[in-house]
Amino acid sequence: MRERHRGFRPAALVSAAVGMALVLSGCAQVDTTSPSTARKEAAQGAPASLGGVDCRKAKCIALTFDAGPSENSPKLLDILKEKKVHATFFLLGKRHIEKYPQLVKRMSDEGHEVASHTWDHKILTDISDDQVRDELRRPNDAIKRITGRKPTLMRPPQGRTDANIHKICKELGLAEVLWSVTAKDYATTDSALITKRVLDQADRDGIILLHDLYAGTVPAVPGIIDALKKRGYTFVTVPQLLAPGRAEPGKVYRP
Repeated sequence: MRERHRGFRPAALVSAAVGMALVLSGCAQVDTTSPSTARKEAAQGAPASLGGVDCRKAKCIALTFDAGPSENSPKLLDILKEKKVHATFFLLGKRHIEKYPQLVKRMSDEGHEVASHTWDHKILTDISDDQVRDELRRPNDAIKRITGRKPTLMRPPQGRTDANIHKICKELGLAEVLWSVTAKDYATTDSALITKRVLDQADRDGIILLHDLYAGTVPAVPGIIDALKKRGYTFVTVPQLLAPGRAEPGKVYRP
């Protein structure tokens, strides 16, 4: 992804698009577990649902946001509250969690799942193991200080991951979450186009990837929610999507 106003180089836009295309096209050689498989593999006697939603019966879809909090997050949280939708936020540490701790707390207090998108958006497969651990530990520690809960989910920048990253995530108690729907909102401010892209790709058990820091994204969210509700979807957090299964550290989840 690209953060135009936060110092990312313009080339990051191309790099992000390539990375996302690799993941979504299946070219990335990563073993993943689907939400339906996670539900089937749930331990015997596990609760049938999480938060009153049973995605074995309901037509579920997860709305996720990367790279926040941002100045747009209050408006997004207002929309989600009005629409009675819970989302999963994969938060960045540097310039985000450290800048907007009150928004991190609000996300948690309002029932959203708060997760990690690393500290400084470094590509994990390009750095040393010690740097990977630092990228993962710092946001987790910051989120725990603010919310009282350490994240159990993370999303690798650009979806770039491999067996070594899985091993480190297992060591740190983290599961990786990829996606099945992207609006490529890092490349457009056209809210109508963002909405269309999401609706064209949406399917049961889908995981939608958006970024609330881009100007066109938050205005698109009400229309996305309303249209998908009309199609019979129930919006859930990623843990709800997997329930009664649970995200296992070291595993990668993708529809």
